[in-house]
Amino acid sequence: MSAMLRYASRTGTRRNLDALRGAGWRLMISATGVHRSEGFAYAIDNGAWTAFQKKEPWNRDAFERLVDSHGEAADFIVVPDIVMGGIHSLRFSESWLLRLSRVGPRLLIAVQDGMVNQDIRPLLDVGTGIFVGGSTDWKLLTMGRWADLARECGSYCHVGRVNSRIRIRMCARFGVDSFDGSSVSRFAKNLAGLEEAAAFWSAQTSLL
Repeated sequence: MSAMLRYASRTGTRRNLDALRGAGWRLMISATGVHRSEGFAYAIDNGAWTAFQKKEPWNRDAFERLVDSHGEAADFIVVPDIVMGGIHSLRFSESWLLRLSRVGPRLLIAVQDGMVNQDIRPLLDVGTGIFVGGSTDWKLLTMGRWADLARECGSYCHVGRVNSRIRIRMCARFGVDSFDGSSVSRFAKNLAGLEEAAAFWSAQTSLL
C-alpha cells in the first residue's frame, strides 16, 4: 500500500508553509478561505463544515469561484454536502456531480451520519470516491467500513479533521488514501509528532 497523502488546511504563515513543504504535505484549500495554493499540490474543500461550525449559510458562490479558478489542477474536489444531513446530503451531492465532472479531477462524496454502504456504492468508481465526514463520533465509528468499500469499488477514501496521532493511527490501520487537518497549519511545532505517527503506522500497516 502506498503512503497516505497528508493535507493541511491552507495557511498564509510562511514558517508553517515552509515546514509543510519540507515534509511533503499538501494543502486543502477551502471555499471559505483564501483561494491560493502557495505553490503546493492541493485539493478543494467545499466549506460546508466551516459554515456549519459558524452557523452560517453555505457559500455556493465562493465554492464555484474556487472550482473555476483552481478546480482543474486539484487532486480532488469535495462535492457540496449537508453536514450530518444523511440521505438528504447525498441527494444534494448527487445534484452537483454532472457539473463538477466537467472540471476533470477526482470527486469525493462526503458520507454523513445515517448513510450506509448501499446508499453510496452505485456512485463509486475510479473518479468518484469517499470523503469521510459527519459528526466526530460517527466518523471514528464508521471510518473502517468506508475505507473497505472504497477498496472494493476501486475507488478512493479520504478522512477529514485528522489532528491527532490516534486518528492518524486509525487512518493507517484502515488503509485510507489520505487525510487532512488544521493542527499543523496553525502550529508548525505539531508537525513532527504527526509526521512520526503517520510514518510509523503506515510502515506497520504495510507489514500486515
